Amino acid sequence: MKPTSPTSTATPDLWHSYGAPASQARPALPRIYWDWYQNTGPDEALLGAGSARQAAYLAQVMKPARIIALDRSATQHARSVSLYGNVPRLELIQADAATYLAEHPGSLDIAYSIFGAVDFCAPKTLLPAVAVALRPGGRLIFSTLGHYSNGAPPATECLPTDVPMRLPDGSPSTLQRWVLDTPVWEKVLDGAGFDLVVSDTVHDLAPDGGKAMTTCLFVARKRGATLRTGCGAQRGTPRPALGAPPRGTAC
Repeated sequence: MKPTSPTSTATPDLWHSYGAPASQARPALPRIYWDWYQNTGPDEALLGAGSARQAAYLAQVMKPARIIALDRSATQHARSVSLYGNVPRLELIQADAATYLAEHPGSLDIAYSIFGAVDFCAPKTLLPAVAVALRPGGRLIFSTLGHYSNGAPPATECLPTDVPMRLPDGSPSTLQRWVLDTPVWEKVLDGAGFDLVVSDTVHDLAPDGGKAMTTCLFVARKRGATLRTGCGAQRGTPRPALGAPPRGTAC
């Protein structure tokens, strides 16, 4: 399907410089990675946004009916179009995730985020919108930081921190990021209409002696259908192999 984007952007694009050198001529991923340093992950379906590498993998390898790669950054959207605009079943859409999802109720089976929209959109706004877009029993699957990059513990309230960024002209700016403790995510998910199926933690050793990072993984299901597995919330269980989505997915 033809990529879509709004005619204008209301605010400067804080993602203008992010990933620019690395995204040039990058092929689709050979597999999906959940963790910060991309060392580990299930062999099956995950949707990415940003430059859409993960979304392209899913479209090419898993071949579901439809993949929607959402990103509100004009720069990231342009990169995704240049790299993967011709991939079948992949729809590249520039839009605010919460707004788009709220405007497309009951259109998705699975929504994914890998350090993506779930990290950078207010959870109390985004997660209810995800619930609107998911069909009953649909899944939200995401990975997020388990602590701040400087090693500080995650927030015990649903509050963001400011991340330094640069505008397209090089001037400094900030972007809000939510780095939340697991009980906070559980509470926000519950309030948005989700049942937690699995949560897990990956302690990610850095390559070449860099700083270690911790990734938190969550699988939640929209209320309204019986879980196929019949399981309740589990913490510290093995990471699940995620089945390919039967219909629409988005991140």
